[in-house]
Amino acid sequence: MIEKIKNIIIKQVHYNDDENRQNFSDILSNTLHKDYSYLSGLFSEVEGITIEKYVINQKIEKVKELIIYDQLSLSEIAFQLGYSSVAHLSTQFKKTTGLTPSHFKKVGNSKRNPLDKI
Repeated sequence: MIEKIKNIIIKQVHYNDDENRQNFSDILSNTLHKDYSYLSGLFSEVEGITIEKYVINQKIEKVKELIIYDQLSLSEIAFQLGYSSVAHLSTQFKKTTGLTPSHFKKVGNSKRNPLDKI
């Protein structure tokens, strides 16, 4: 069940270009036909982090990837990943990585993590 949750989140964050984003809680509940509170509790118990934190970690890795590709502006990246603003993305990025997005852009690829290590 944990692997299914992770796979759904990874698919949504990294491979879904749909602009009509749903809440991850709705996506997980509907896809796995389980109550979200059950899924959330199980995930936290097994993984030691919340589903929300796992989603944030996946989004930040996607932001790193997009920054390195250097094809989108930060505001386009924020929009693509469903952030309410560039400021929100930047704050979450710094909180997670310890770097601002612009500083990360300078140091580049050495700070990326493989998806299975997140």
